Amino acid sequence: MAACIGASRTAITEPNPLSCDPNRSQIEDQTYNYVKFCRPSSADRVSYVPFCPDRSKTTDEVDLWLKMQEEARYDVEQEPVLSNYYYNSILSQVSLERALANHLSMKLSNSSLPSGTLFDVFQGVVVEDKEIMMAVMDDLRAVKERDPACVSYVHCFLNFKGFLACQAHRVAHKLWSQGRKVLALLIQNRVSEVFAVDIHPGAKIGRGILFDHATGVVIGETAVIGNNVSILHNVTLGGTGKACGDRHPKIGDGVLIGAGTCILGNIRIGEGAKIGAGSVVLKDVPARTTAVGNPARLIGGKDNPTKLDKIPSLTMDHTSHISEWSDYVI
Repeated sequence: MAACIGASRTAITEPNPLSCDPNRSQIEDQTYNYVKFCRPSSADRVSYVPFCPDRSKTTDEVDLWLKMQEEARYDVEQEPVLSNYYYNSILSQVSLERALANHLSMKLSNSSLPSGTLFDVFQGVVVEDKEIMMAVMDDLRAVKERDPACVSYVHCFLNFKGFLACQAHRVAHKLWSQGRKVLALLIQNRVSEVFAVDIHPGAKIGRGILFDHATGVVIGETAVIGNNVSILHNVTLGGTGKACGDRHPKIGDGVLIGAGTCILGNIRIGEGAKIGAGSVVLKDVPARTTAVGNPARLIGGKDNPTKLDKIPSLTMDHTSHISEWSDYVI
């Protein structure tokens, strides 16, 4: 049985098992060719990298992590120039938690905030709080299922700034709830600078979240976002002035919020509702209804609004019932 390995996060000088060394022996070359493979069609392929799974992890977490490693090896075969990047980010890591802590720390570090310091912070939180890692996996699946631009889980993990900003927020929110507010606010600031996503660490965010594109998303301190919510770029969940206390929107499960939308004040967007792009919402929106415009109005009217029969955050349908509220033609 292969022994467990624990590659150092910073050990970038280690030999890369994916690179082909011209000085290698014929036997070694045969081994190298044996472990190369294209993206598998079944989910039961396992890593050729010696691996000893943490028995405390769920089956889903182990399976998703192994799938990401398979995808990483496939990507390296297609683009060998990315060999070191994938090795340090994914293939040398022993768990999803460690890979996430490593990737976020590298993204958010700067000359006065070393990646090693951030790595210790991120890893400490995600290892301690299993709920965060469950949310991370749900977010990965949400992006893969709802965004046709997402070609793989590892692509989302490495490159989708909406996903990364959300996971950094989860850590910041945990720190905020522990009273470590200065550190939480520092992480918020770095996320805003690096990803152009500004989420106050006090905001509460559920699982299965898609921040599509994510640029310009602003979420206030007392905002609450439910599960399986999809939010596009340039969305603001803000207050209406200088009032203190509970002053930000509450977003129900399954809500879809279109690009450029402003939802302001301590109002509620009901479960399964849809907010059209560019809307300004200042009042409650009932569940399973559609609100569009500036100021936003309900499709079908206030007294008898049209009810949606599908969950909009999952279908990502932005134009249903358009004929009921607009005669716009080109």
